[in-house]
Amino acid sequence: MDDKNRGMLYLSELLMQHHELEHFNGLVALVKQQRQPEIRFFRMDVRPPFQDTPDDWEDRLEAAFY
Repeated sequence: MDDKNRGMLYLSELLMQHHELEHFNGLVALVKQQRQPEIRFFRMDVRPPFQDTPDDWEDRLEAAFY
């Protein structure tokens, strides 16, 4: 990871690394697990591909991270 991306968690990377996820709630749980002191920012650079992704998905993932 280069200095520019240090301290940043990308939603697209989580989704690529965790193909086993089938539902939005599983993603919320994963985001909660990823919280670490050295990761200060969460970039939601893609929309989650799940059928049950709610309209307020950004708010929910942000709440799970922070």
